[in-house]
Amino acid sequence: MRAKGQCDMNDRVPPGQHLTSGFPILHVGPVPSFDPKTWRFRVYGLVREEQKFTYADLTSGTRFPIATMQADFHCVTTWSKLDNTWEGIKFTDLLAQVPLLPEAQYVMAHCVFGYTTNIPLVDLRHDNVLLAWRHNGADLEPDHGYPLRLVVPHLYAWKSAKWLRGLEFMAEDAAGYWEQRGYHMYGDPWQEQRYGWE
Repeated sequence: MRAKGQCDMNDRVPPGQHLTSGFPILHVGPVPSFDPKTWRFRVYGLVREEQKFTYADLTSGTRFPIATMQADFHCVTTWSKLDNTWEGIKFTDLLAQVPLLPEAQYVMAHCVFGYTTNIPLVDLRHDNVLLAWRHNGADLEPDHGYPLRLVVPHLYAWKSAKWLRGLEFMAEDAAGYWEQRGYHMYGDPWQEQRYGWE
């Protein structure tokens, strides 16, 4: 019998997952270089006006409030890492400065080297979705997505795209990099939505 207040790991670890104390490195392509003077983040598609942000715009705390949140992280390759502390800006705070056209329902996250992943807009509006550059009290390692990573904790980690460079707002869903190669279009770890044919 569980003691009162004791956390049952089954409440936090989705089916088919195992815990890791490390932070495995998985990504497509090489680790990109980063020059904060030339780096830009683009927001476009079904927006009233396309916008570009510098790295200082996003990270200085003057244009957007800096947020910290804790969340578990579940990779489609079956590992889960619990109690991650992420620091960045909330997607909803970014959205407050980017008026959308009413038909916008989906977002394609664009990263370096052509990597993309699709996410419903309603999922990005969750309060714990961040554009993050710090993890567990330190800047993200380049292997883990520095200078900017999208963090969508309630979906499999391939949706938490590394080396984020832009968000494209769309009226209809479209497959991203892994989705075109057979991964599930949504990717809910609790439903084990790993692959589109399952």
